[in-house]
Amino acid sequence: MTAHLTPATLRAAAFSTFGPRGTLQGALDRMGFVQADPIRAPARAQDLTLMQRVRGYRAGDLERLYPKLDAEEDMLPNYGFVPRQVQALLHPRVPARSRAELQHPELFAQVRAMLHERGELHPRDVSAALGQSRVTNAWGGQSSATTRALEALHYSGEARVTRRVGGVRLYAAASHLQALREAPLPDEQRLRGAVHLLAGLYGPLPEASLGYLISLSRFGFPHLHGPLRAVYRQVVKDELQSGTVEGMRYVWRAEQLLDVRAPRGVRIVGPFDPLVWDRRRFTHLHGWTYRFEAYTPLDQRRMGYYALPVFQAERAVGWANLSVNSDRLQADFGFVPGVRQTATLRRGLETELGRYQAFLGLRG
Repeated sequence: MTAHLTPATLRAAAFSTFGPRGTLQGALDRMGFVQADPIRAPARAQDLTLMQRVRGYRAGDLERLYPKLDAEEDMLPNYGFVPRQVQALLHPRVPARSRAELQHPELFAQVRAMLHERGELHPRDVSAALGQSRVTNAWGGQSSATTRALEALHYSGEARVTRRVGGVRLYAAASHLQALREAPLPDEQRLRGAVHLLAGLYGPLPEASLGYLISLSRFGFPHLHGPLRAVYRQVVKDELQSGTVEGMRYVWRAEQLLDVRAPRGVRIVGPFDPLVWDRRRFTHLHGWTYRFEAYTPLDQRRMGYYALPVFQAERAVGWANLSVNSDRLQADFGFVPGVRQTATLRRGLETELGRYQAFLGLRG
């Protein structure tokens, strides 16, 4: 237990995931997982997360530098980027047969053969060679069967993403996972490592929220979901620190320091950033509910299509909607009732917008 645990203590400790701004590889290694999302408003989620943690980061750096990094695209608990040391926890993965394989078994076998016979594959080239069959995707629409087959092979660990061209993933055989397929890490080591990674990345967080992350991690460990729940309960009981504040039980890794100073200045943070991701923690610690409204009907939005929470020191004081028009950054702000728009806050916002201009490669 930690003495004198307060909302202010937890708010400051939550910023520990930021760390000092360093290199891109250093940030990936320290975090262990960076969630990805294709929406660009004003930049993709992975770029918004990394700009807060990497010195001199520019939008698109992860995609440009990916082939040279110790990084792979994979699933834990959502889709994103992990160092190979973390990917070793995820494989071998034994998923159920994909919809593409069930609906087009012969085509799926042909895609697998191309993957192992050739080098890098663009989905367009695979479709040109094998045809334009369609398959129902996870959202009820229709997708190219060959693309879905490549995605399924990637998920199972037979394929890896080599790079992106115009946002499209290119694939090759995941030869680096062959050793794990032949001699995987012990299941308990894999699962315990995943629980500690999530607790470190998102902590300190409510125990109920960590449980929700573990439930999502069934996508990372589809054949080990039952054992994952058991290991999670053991880790929470025996290996994580815990404390209760205002009736809510929080957990965090033993090495995570909670006696830290609150950060200074203003930050505009992406909606998938670990600082924001857990809405239960956000509401409890900041006293208001942040809403991600990209998929909310226009007439029902309160904050905006892609509102980015605004922090002053460790407190979330409002949100920003950022857009680019004629190569210039435009910003619309909303603030929580009672927040005073002081000269210090205005200067902090100007400084942060200047960082965003540089991050996006825009004129001042």
